[in-house]
Amino acid sequence: MTTLSTPLEIGGVTLPNRLYRAPLLECAGNGEDAVETLVDELEPAAAAGVGLVFQGASIVTEEGGCAAPNMTRVHDPSFVERLGRLTDAVHAHEGNIFIQLAHGGLRSMATWHAGHRRRNPDERQLAVSEPPWQLRALDRAGLLALRPDVLSTEAVYDLAERFGRCAGDAADAGYDGVHLSAANMSLIQQFLSPFYNRRDDEFADGVRFLEAIHDAVRDHAGDVPLVTKVPAETAAPSFVRRYLSFEDAVDVAERLAAVGYDALVPVEVSTFWDMSIVRGAFPDRAWAASELRDDYAAAFGGRLRARAVELLNRLQARRFDREPGWNAEFCRAVRERVDVPVLLEGGLRTRADCDRYLGAGDAPAAADAVGLGRPFYAEPRLGARLLDGGDALCASCNNCTIPQVAGEPGRCRTPSVVREQARLAAASAYERDNDGSTGSGRDQ
Repeated sequence: MTTLSTPLEIGGVTLPNRLYRAPLLECAGNGEDAVETLVDELEPAAAAGVGLVFQGASIVTEEGGCAAPNMTRVHDPSFVERLGRLTDAVHAHEGNIFIQLAHGGLRSMATWHAGHRRRNPDERQLAVSEPPWQLRALDRAGLLALRPDVLSTEAVYDLAERFGRCAGDAADAGYDGVHLSAANMSLIQQFLSPFYNRRDDEFADGVRFLEAIHDAVRDHAGDVPLVTKVPAETAAPSFVRRYLSFEDAVDVAERLAAVGYDALVPVEVSTFWDMSIVRGAFPDRAWAASELRDDYAAAFGGRLRARAVELLNRLQARRFDREPGWNAEFCRAVRERVDVPVLLEGGLRTRADCDRYLGAGDAPAAADAVGLGRPFYAEPRLGARLLDGGDALCASCNNCTIPQVAGEPGRCRTPSVVREQARLAAASAYERDNDGSTGSGRDQ
């Protein structure tokens, strides 16, 4: 019987268990303290026994491409070499770390962040094709600012090569694998999506871009495990007529496994960057924070526009299903068609749900590994409790996510959760004994 504690192999790397820390925004940037920030963010998960830690979306270009403030860029080999301190820290706990490589494309800050545009007036967004009419309408209304730089065929190959070079540098720095950010309105999703991709060259088939990245990674990083998200745009708004359907996305996953990807992360998302990514409650506390109001206004172009985004956020919080493991049906459909590990994330909060989706119950398994994201903001050493049979404290209230548009780090801002985490820490619930169990047992 497969449970959370069962080992798993991905592309030749053996994981001690099937729990992973999903990619999150670490807000580390590239400054002098960037590596220290990443160590502080990611080492605790490895120390708590998490089998695989994903470093969050790291941008492969020198300029542009950041979807949120303070994202880390990995275009500079000398900076990536410094990240060896992070990989050493994870390996010291017998953990594994994969880096997620990314580019925002039309989701970049030059599109939506007013303050960023003022500071970078000449910045353009890499685009798969001319933006769809819905985005152009928002541009004309002044709600977005589109300055697309549509990639030529040669430029697409050059960009794939950048992904490959960054993967090679990461492998040299000790990363155990590479994960591609191919969802959440990233540039890779834009290649896969009929909503964005109206090209007339070979890359009209968006899988070709992922094939080109695969080949570049193999050229520069050898046989390092290569994982990618696979988006199904089933959460797209009703006014979007062209999108990647469930069936099409399963086909994409099957093709990527045949290309040579070592694991897949199927996710049901929108064509836009919305609450389909972070389903849960409306974050009242975060929006009401007086110390952040000026930052929200600077990001969205004024208090009135920030208020409009807040109202839209409230409406979206009511729209999306919050069923734990909301990507399970998609994962199960992909798993029936591929022979590589399938990873499930999306609203998982309990050990029972983790084991259930891994096949410990009567229902067929939906995935080969399970990941949690936001709960690690509340409990950096959450893995110790989950592996010992406990449940996450996170209530998916999203008070951790909204402040990130203002450049704030991801951390729990819900007092009841913060207090309970402190109580558990004082009771040694996050400490692990030599046998892998927590020091305080299962009664916490």
